[in-house]
Amino acid sequence: MRGGKPAAAFALAAGLVLAGGGAGGLVLTRHPVAATPRTPVPALPTPTGPIAAPPGTSDTSRVAAPMSLTIPVIGVSTRLIRLGLTASGALQVPSTTSVAGWYTGSSRPGAIGPAVIAGHIDSYLGPGIFFRLIDLRPGDRIYVRRADGTLAVFAVTAVHVYAKDAFPTQKVYGPTPDAELRLITCGGVFDPARGSYLSNVVVYAAAVG
Repeated sequence: MRGGKPAAAFALAAGLVLAGGGAGGLVLTRHPVAATPRTPVPALPTPTGPIAAPPGTSDTSRVAAPMSLTIPVIGVSTRLIRLGLTASGALQVPSTTSVAGWYTGSSRPGAIGPAVIAGHIDSYLGPGIFFRLIDLRPGDRIYVRRADGTLAVFAVTAVHVYAKDAFPTQKVYGPTPDAELRLITCGGVFDPARGSYLSNVVVYAAAVG
């Protein structure tokens, strides 16, 4: 993870859905999560606009900040809020299930390194913004629109489900030689006693020119 903040990565892995800021209790109802088959969902149109130049900088300040995320194949379209760290050093998560958030301690999408975007899987009200994240397959496209109007385009390379007590922090948050993306939510079995899921779903994606 960039910025020398492994504690934040661990906090996310340990309990993504336990959000503060008025969002405690976002997982009062379990919704089934299955890897196959792909859940039917109306696909969204592919975003249009200037495509970002191939990545070639590790200086994140030279890359425009992300503003929105679109994953056409699973019907995701959301603005991106900014996520930082809590007073205890834990990674913040969105206070609502309807939007995703970019962790500002990670790379900006399109800069060298892993850009981290987190969102909720569901709540007692129903599916969250990343409810269908598990349905992504290698090759599926992910689009991040940035503040300068350009699109950073990523292709899914892998989707993994990790037990929270065995989360591979370095693999998910550690430095990479290329521009990459990590989408993270909860998944697996829901434990009513804990009020949370026991695993995390992590989508790995790499920038495409």
